[in-house]
Amino acid sequence: MELALKHVANRLEKLDSNCFQDGFYKFEPKNINSSLDIVGRTIQNILDTTYTYQPKKISIRENEVVSDTVSNVHWLKEKCELICSTMEAELSPSTLFDSIIEALQSENDELTVQEDLLNLLGYENVELLSQIFERSSLILQEYTKQQNLANERTSAESTPTHGQALLDSVRTKGPQFTRSKDNRGPLFTGQQLFESENYPHVYGDKRLGNTISVIGKKFALPVGSQRDDYDKYEEIVVPPAKHLPPMQSETPIKISSLDTICQKTFMRYETLNRIQSLVFPVAYKTNENMLICAPTGAGKTDVALLTILQTISSFTEKLGLDEKNEERLRVLKDDFKIIYIAPMKALAAEVVEKMDKRLSWLGIKTRELTGDMQLTKAEIAETQIIVTTPEKWDVVTRKSVGDSQLTEKVRLVIIDEIHMLHDDRGAVIESLVARTQRFVETSQQMIRIIGLSATLPNYLDVADFLGVNRYKGLFYFSSAFRPCPIEHHFIGAKGSPKVVNTNVDEACFDKVLELIREGHQVMIFVHSRKETIKSANKIREQFFHEGAADYLDCSTHEKYGLFQREVAKSKNKDLRELFKYGVGIHNAGMLRSDRHLTERLFSQGALKILCCTATLAWGVNLPAYAVVIKGTQLYDPQKGSFVDLGVLDVLQIFGRAGRPQFEKSAAAFIITTHDKLSHYVSVVTQQTPIESRFTERLVDNLNAEIALGTVTNVDEAVTWLGYTYLYIRMRRNPLIYGIAYDELLDDPYLGSKRRELIELAATRLADNQMIIFNKKNGYLSPKDLGRIASHFYISYQTITTLNGLLKSKMSEADILSLLSQCTEFSQIKSRENEHKELESLMEHNAPCQLRDSISNTAGKVNVILQSYISQARVEDFALSSDTNYVAQNAGRISRALFEIALSRAWASAFTILSLSKSIEKRQWGFEHPLLQFDLPNDIATKLENQYSNLSIEDLSEMSANELGDYIHNKKMGPTIKHCLSRLPLLGVEVDLLPLTKNVLRLTLTINAKFTWDMKYHGNSQLFWIFVEDSDGLEILYHELLVLNKKSSTSPQLMSFTIPVSDPLPSQLYIVAMSDRWIGAESVTPVSLSNVVLHEDSNPVTELLDLQPLPITALHDPVLEYICGRRFAFFNAVQTQFFHTIYHTDTNVFVGAPTGSGKTMAAEFATWRAFQKNPTHKVIYIAPMKALVKERISDWGSRLIEPMGLSMIELTGDTNLDTKTIMEANIIITTPEKWDGISRSWKTRKYVQDVSLVILDEVHLLGSDRGPILEMIVSRMNYIASQTNKGVRIVGLSTAVANANDLADWLNIKDGLFNFRHSVRPVPLEIYIDGFPGRAYSPRMMSMNKPAFQAIKTHSPTQPVLIFVSSRRQTRLTAKDLIAYCGLEDNPRRFLHMDDSELEMILSRVEDKNLKLALPFGIALHHAGLTETDRKISEELFVNNKIQILIATSTLAWGVNTPAHLVIVKGTEYYDVKIEGYKDMDITDVLQMLGRAGRPQFDSSGVARIFVQDTKKSFYKHFLHSGFPVESYLHKVLDNHLNAEIASGTIGSIQGALDFLTWTYFYRRVYQNPFYYGAEGDDQDSVDKFLSGLVVNGFNELEKSACIYRVDEESYAPTSLGKIVSYYYLFHQTVRNYVQKVKEEIDFQFALQLLCEATEFDDLAVRHNEDLINAEINKSLKYSAECLNLNMVDPHVKAFILSQAHMGRLKLPIDDYITDTLQVLDQVIRIIQAYIDVAAELGYSQVCLKYMTLLQCFKQACYPDALYRNALPGFHCNEEKDAMKMVYQFAGKPREYLEKELSKNENVFDLSAAIEKLMAYPDLDIRLSQKEAEKLQVSLRRKNKPLNPDFSISAPFPKSQTEGFFVLVIDSATKELFAIRRVSLSGKGQSDHVRLSLTCKLEIPEPCRGRKVKVMVVCDGYPLTYEQKFVLQE
Repeated sequence: MELALKHVANRLEKLDSNCFQDGFYKFEPKNINSSLDIVGRTIQNILDTTYTYQPKKISIRENEVVSDTVSNVHWLKEKCELICSTMEAELSPSTLFDSIIEALQSENDELTVQEDLLNLLGYENVELLSQIFERSSLILQEYTKQQNLANERTSAESTPTHGQALLDSVRTKGPQFTRSKDNRGPLFTGQQLFESENYPHVYGDKRLGNTISVIGKKFALPVGSQRDDYDKYEEIVVPPAKHLPPMQSETPIKISSLDTICQKTFMRYETLNRIQSLVFPVAYKTNENMLICAPTGAGKTDVALLTILQTISSFTEKLGLDEKNEERLRVLKDDFKIIYIAPMKALAAEVVEKMDKRLSWLGIKTRELTGDMQLTKAEIAETQIIVTTPEKWDVVTRKSVGDSQLTEKVRLVIIDEIHMLHDDRGAVIESLVARTQRFVETSQQMIRIIGLSATLPNYLDVADFLGVNRYKGLFYFSSAFRPCPIEHHFIGAKGSPKVVNTNVDEACFDKVLELIREGHQVMIFVHSRKETIKSANKIREQFFHEGAADYLDCSTHEKYGLFQREVAKSKNKDLRELFKYGVGIHNAGMLRSDRHLTERLFSQGALKILCCTATLAWGVNLPAYAVVIKGTQLYDPQKGSFVDLGVLDVLQIFGRAGRPQFEKSAAAFIITTHDKLSHYVSVVTQQTPIESRFTERLVDNLNAEIALGTVTNVDEAVTWLGYTYLYIRMRRNPLIYGIAYDELLDDPYLGSKRRELIELAATRLADNQMIIFNKKNGYLSPKDLGRIASHFYISYQTITTLNGLLKSKMSEADILSLLSQCTEFSQIKSRENEHKELESLMEHNAPCQLRDSISNTAGKVNVILQSYISQARVEDFALSSDTNYVAQNAGRISRALFEIALSRAWASAFTILSLSKSIEKRQWGFEHPLLQFDLPNDIATKLENQYSNLSIEDLSEMSANELGDYIHNKKMGPTIKHCLSRLPLLGVEVDLLPLTKNVLRLTLTINAKFTWDMKYHGNSQLFWIFVEDSDGLEILYHELLVLNKKSSTSPQLMSFTIPVSDPLPSQLYIVAMSDRWIGAESVTPVSLSNVVLHEDSNPVTELLDLQPLPITALHDPVLEYICGRRFAFFNAVQTQFFHTIYHTDTNVFVGAPTGSGKTMAAEFATWRAFQKNPTHKVIYIAPMKALVKERISDWGSRLIEPMGLSMIELTGDTNLDTKTIMEANIIITTPEKWDGISRSWKTRKYVQDVSLVILDEVHLLGSDRGPILEMIVSRMNYIASQTNKGVRIVGLSTAVANANDLADWLNIKDGLFNFRHSVRPVPLEIYIDGFPGRAYSPRMMSMNKPAFQAIKTHSPTQPVLIFVSSRRQTRLTAKDLIAYCGLEDNPRRFLHMDDSELEMILSRVEDKNLKLALPFGIALHHAGLTETDRKISEELFVNNKIQILIATSTLAWGVNTPAHLVIVKGTEYYDVKIEGYKDMDITDVLQMLGRAGRPQFDSSGVARIFVQDTKKSFYKHFLHSGFPVESYLHKVLDNHLNAEIASGTIGSIQGALDFLTWTYFYRRVYQNPFYYGAEGDDQDSVDKFLSGLVVNGFNELEKSACIYRVDEESYAPTSLGKIVSYYYLFHQTVRNYVQKVKEEIDFQFALQLLCEATEFDDLAVRHNEDLINAEINKSLKYSAECLNLNMVDPHVKAFILSQAHMGRLKLPIDDYITDTLQVLDQVIRIIQAYIDVAAELGYSQVCLKYMTLLQCFKQACYPDALYRNALPGFHCNEEKDAMKMVYQFAGKPREYLEKELSKNENVFDLSAAIEKLMAYPDLDIRLSQKEAEKLQVSLRRKNKPLNPDFSISAPFPKSQTEGFFVLVIDSATKELFAIRRVSLSGKGQSDHVRLSLTCKLEIPEPCRGRKVKVMVVCDGYPLTYEQKFVLQE
């Protein structure tokens, strides 16, 4: 023996140490060195023999180590001798002693020391262990003194018995072994090959499962195991682990000691159990990732609950104590989500039930999200804990356009049973964890990951994979911690396949009988529903046969009679029969009531044996003393064959063994075939390390990440792979994954191996057209096919099949054949024993012809799928399982097929969708649609038989009685009628608008033609709207329509463009098809035979090859100086139009791309105008205030000073007096402002003095503001004709498709310049990228990564402009770009300034989002920012200090900030009118693109347009061909007619028609009559249309009392019409006001009428702002509910913002600040108009109320606080006291105020009070009447204004001048006789302020001689002066 071991030792010494590193689990000698083969054989012989250690006899002197005085050491040695003498120990007393000392001296924690000593002493010496611990310090102290002596006794070290240590001991020790033969084989071992590091939370025997034989060939069983060999089976018994006693420092945590959240959640507990107590500090008090490995039944679910509570507590606010002195808590439920991933649906249901009960007191909602349980968006939003399966969560997180709000709010992910990593589904978990960890890294958002597992052999690897800190979050508990230790019995039945099942039955009976005799209950688990009954009957027969039936008798149970009666009520015959014999059955095929009854019977002991399926182990917590797994073969339809029972199921079933409340132990049996015995022994005793299965699914998972956008290149993919468990195991155990050790040494991080795997997978995906793989730069881009495969969980092999077989036109038989060939079904085998049943099914239940034989897989799948749809009954068990599997997957695959066909615009999508619905509904498309309702069978049969006679439409028109006659059943008539009304059909009306020769715009009006019923329709219904060509081969357009109960009651509008071929097809078909209901479809043919498509002549001005013109051509030194500062030569475009504009007076149109220099055309024309008419004016009209400001800034710095001119800005933001306007040479204004001014052109000389009108961005004629431009041009031309003064018009635009019409309208003869889009100083590359997804926000989010990638590709160091649709999107885009920057080597790669400069700039920034983005070189720009912040962003970007500017579209118009790269991120914006997203105008997109390319820096520019994939072709067409500009005037004609009637320009209908001839609309209606709604394209049809339009406009104005008929032909304006025109209002505003106003109204009603004004229709209402409105509304004085409108309505928002201004509320978001400014822009004008209208009606009280409202707006306060608000620095509790003070001190001198107020004790801020009071006017009012018809009112301001321009002191955003209303009111009737608004501002000279004025009010004759009161009301301050007066007669 000794020689043999020495030989082994020598051999092992020669081996390289690398042979033993990391890979010992799979250690195979032949893989390393042939020498090990010899070692293996030698050691195997040694291990076949057991050696008993015989210690040498040692003399007392030799043993005398310490003196007798050392009592503690001596005591310990005595105890060691006693132990060794009383038991057959293999260790000597001295070895035992030294081992104890060594353990006490170690640095391990107390629990580990305790564990080691327990292993040495045995469980029978637990008391001694406690005594040793008590004396440990004394023992060590005494032992240390004798250390030198102890060193001499090295021979007393522990004698090893196994492994490497045994080999070492052989070298130094003599023969001490005697031989005794034992034939049991290598059952026992116990030493780990390598010592692992000790971790603080690894408890129990951590070596369990890591034990191997010395040569590494075989795994060994735990100590104490025994093997018994019987005739029919072999049994291995593994004893239960000994319960580990508590450590001294270990105390259970009492629930009463915890906080409120834990106490109330665990209210039924007194303490946490051992494991929960040990885990608690980390689980509840930290945010560490955790891995908890513990035995089944040890309370891991409660550990998960602790981590859930930790997350909840971090989102909980404490609100103090309630009346019961209990802490009140508020959980911020909308701020977090918790995901619990359970391995099975049954377990998910159990977890939901448990969590719901525990957390309901907090209001936390837990819901299941699995394949069976879908959740709506609303349900997801209100759910905090979502319990799901790995596959379902994978599907949810794969979709970048899914519910991003869900994934973004996740704060905790719990993965239960994570040991299934080695299962087929393990790859899904790897993918989820990798995705989560990468999301955490990119978003910098903490997501805690918790792994729950049974005991694992390589738990360290799993911990590393989950990102667990080994020293904090890793918890390992051995089976010694199980509350009820289990004795495992592994039984392997012997025999051939024919007899093995019999032997399994015999073994099962033997064990069950033994257990029943001992008085235990037993659960027998089988693997099919039928087998439960079969096994129950079999076991009953065996008991009778053996004469042991009495053991099953339960009749003595105290409740037996009661249970007997309950069982008798059951309809289950087997249940009733078996109950008599004490046997029960339980399977999913039973009724729920029967299952619950069985569970109750067994739990209360009324059944001795329960035969059940594994669903009971997963779904119901029903334990027993013993569980028996009978057989381990079960049918797996996914594999198409019988497979072994998975370890997950085995562990779960074993977990049901043991009832801690009744027994202290339990037993678990697994009966399998003999060849599987070692497998189950290995997996259950955790001896096999968990390996990765990720490579099997690598291709599909890589595709998912590419489709998601998280992986965009090979490098990112390699990084992603580094997050997987595969990566960790490849480094630990490389050989299994085909990696040699040398390769690992050369590349420790396996970068090349990972790259190789990724490139191989990417190549396969690219070959399948699923991605674009650029091998040069490694870029990976998703394609539609790849996205669809990812979203629908389709394997790449199936995509290969689809690519070859999917066609544009397919029948149902073709599609069924295609489905049956998918890879998902390839493993299903066609078995011979099934052929007969398959032939029967094919004959009776397969209406579609088969393309394959039933003897192969495709044929079988085809038959069973058709049988499933036909609802056929399948008898064979395996065939039934196959059917269910095929049905589950076919529905998903068919939906994917539908999406693929749709993406290719193939008409086969119709057939595929129809078949998909058939699979889901189990009903064929040719069957009657009403069969989808629960109708009686006979009625269904009658309907089906007569389906061909009448269509659904025909049936719908029949009455209930007629329907009763039709089916020969009068009673069922109303039911059929009811069902017909619930079938979701849509009615579609089509409006067709031709845009160009090749493009039509279709506007659909869609009405629901069914009654919404929540029972059938739920919360929403989906419909597909298709436009199909006349041949039925191609889908021209498709869109998904979502209807809910509310929207179904109103028409839905859908507008889109489609391309049409030339020649035009005869008709199109609009198909409206339900996404879920069979037969719910309608087809609307659209005839194109009458449509005439006019081809717009598109005159293109070719760019001539001219010599660049020098600036000297101007022949003006001043102008040359102006130009010379920027350039010496004009560019090619400027050179070409120079002569026409600068040297002639013809009207000019210049159409050229943005950035081509067309602004010079405006400058040329301006210079020409002042050269000819120096005293005349130039009007520059820009469509936006931003453009006005840009022009003011640009020309103000360049032109005005050198030329000696004056220029003013005239917009809503400015308030200029007439004198200033008169003196200006150049007026820069907006269309609205100039329209308002020019309406009164007869009284305004400066309007008549205009010689040049420059219209910038003329192509905006097609927008809603376009009509104003039309009216301006028409009016200016009309003025010119009336005054005989020529007005030159210059129009600037981008290139348009119908420039001739514009030229005709502008009266252009030779001045038309319409250049191509390509004519730019800097060439532009345009890329259009399509993004899938119907939901707007997630689609925008999916664009962020590609945007970042585009920046790195096209403009890594040059400026980048990103345009988005909303302010919110600027913030979200910046947030994601910052996250991507964080992953770069240089996170500040886009910042180009040093930290000191950055800090200085940040100190000036107000917006927090901008402050966050700037350090990364990213700036924001939108209207919600302050002016300062916007300027900072602009300047930093222009000066290249930052590289990226994210802006809303207004920047494209307003600020000239070109960039090298422009990204248009989305082309839609939210429109509250349609409550949805609307496409931007094509001109806006062109304007944005125009910002790409910087002439002075770039040789080329790049533009990337990110659009919805369905709109890609639209943008391709119009971006290159140009978009025809159509007029918008016909939609708002009535308001413009009113303005012209009010000004006297129009006086009749014929006059209006004549006036229309001046408009652009008139020209376009003849060019494209169908677009505007004319019935034909001939002269008569158009004339008729125009006449109708004008007549309708006049009728509407008459309804609003704006005009009246003078005679049959003539019309004249009313005073109301003049007010509407003067104040620039919609006539509908005045109509609504007049209809509702009364003689006396309160303040709330006055505010309500104001906010109902039509002017607020366009107030921006963004997504989800209804929630914000509702929240603000709660804090308002007047509720917005008085308007009776939805919270999303813009008028409601105006009402809320008005009060928020008056209440000085802090608004929740920046957007509302800007919106408030927009509201305040309008209110002054509208209130003044309302006062004038009320005056016309004679309503004095209404006038006064609106004057109060005006004061409230200007002073920002409510009316009941006007006077208190007017006294800052005063304490005034009563409003009347404040009013006295105001009138007493208003306008008094400073000295007087200081003297009087300093005495007043209510004054706390004297200076503030004085400043305010001095600003108020102190008026002297005098009345006189020299003649009866006029009253003279003289006003004198006693005090000078603080501001010479009379601007008032008010918290109003725009400066307001002081004004007064003078009213004459009847004292008795309160009737208003006269009113006038007067102002002192602008009345004096420039150097003198005038302080008095006199006004004369006309007194109507009926009012003369009356007593009146004359009131003077200040419009800005709460001051009203009143005098009584008697009018002369």
